[in-house]
Amino acid sequence: MPERRPYIAGNWKMNKLREEARSYVAGLLPLIDGKDSLDIGICAPFTALEACASAAERSRLRVLAQNVHEEESGAFTGEVSCSMLTEIGVDGVVIGHSERRQYFCETDRALQRKLPAVLAAGLEPILCVGELEDERENGETERRLRHQVQEAFENVEADAVARVVVAYEPVWAIGTGRVATPEIAQDACAFIRALVRDKYHELADQVRIQYGGSVNDENARELLGQPDIDGALVGGASLDPAQFARIVDAAL
Repeated sequence: MPERRPYIAGNWKMNKLREEARSYVAGLLPLIDGKDSLDIGICAPFTALEACASAAERSRLRVLAQNVHEEESGAFTGEVSCSMLTEIGVDGVVIGHSERRQYFCETDRALQRKLPAVLAAGLEPILCVGELEDERENGETERRLRHQVQEAFENVEADAVARVVVAYEPVWAIGTGRVATPEIAQDACAFIRALVRDKYHELADQVRIQYGGSVNDENARELLGQPDIDGALVGGASLDPAQFARIVDAAL
């Protein structure tokens, strides 16, 4: 089985102006210096992406967007294309976050188009999947994850699958302070890997799966110690560079 490189990414959501973003990166870089055994990224709002990319230049810190449109150009008011991201030095993009699904009606079918487009552009995708609270209570977690994963990977070629990062984010744990137990998180991440294995066989062992949902510097180490959890997508706790760096330390 190949060794999967841990990946910690911080999702700022709709926070931080350009100067705040620059100051954050300047403060974070010394805290993660020399930590070369894992990957580290920040997911910034569109307006702060170029500032982050500039501040992170010549460092190992990855800069990711929080959304993208699958088309290269066209009459899609308010949207941003992959080439617009690569032009300003962005490394990757989060797609399918539950807040995009809930508030902006993003569908599994839309992600079926987005994921191949992101890969074709040379960007690194973090594909978010996860169940609602009532789906978990009704025993429908696996059904929901199966649909999300199978739809998203429908048109992904085998030679690109290892570049996809999947973030398991149970919606009931996002921003609520509730966190899945390590056992719940591990079971879900192992199930996601099994779904990928159904289509791509041994290549599934190369796909990194993050956990996200109220991750902080107190619970990260236990979550990251699970065999199928290869990193974390961190929300509110990533807004402070010192706390985010402590979560990075938990993955070492």
